[in-house]
Amino acid sequence: MADDSTITVRANFETREAADLAIEHLVQQLGISRPDVFVQSATVANTSGSRVSGGDVSNGDGSRDDAPLAGEVEVSVDIAAAQLPKVNRIFGDLGAMRVSSK
Repeated sequence: MADDSTITVRANFETREAADLAIEHLVQQLGISRPDVFVQSATVANTSGSRVSGGDVSNGDGSRDDAPLAGEVEVSVDIAAAQLPKVNRIFGDLGAMRVSSK
């Protein structure tokens, strides 16, 4: 009998850019429905990550200093238990700091 239970997987990323890529891969590569994927600050403070990336990096004048760098970005997703190895691989390939499931 197949395991069709649903689990929630959480992963923290240093940048919003990495979190966005993780979401894109979950949706496009695994066909996970976008409403089953959530993104939020891993802390109580608003944040775009703990490291400057993406549009916050300037082309020559240094990095922008107005991005809220107050901690990691958390991505969580509700998946079928059978998808866990693939989700863990995607999160790992994109540099997830901490990954947990329940």
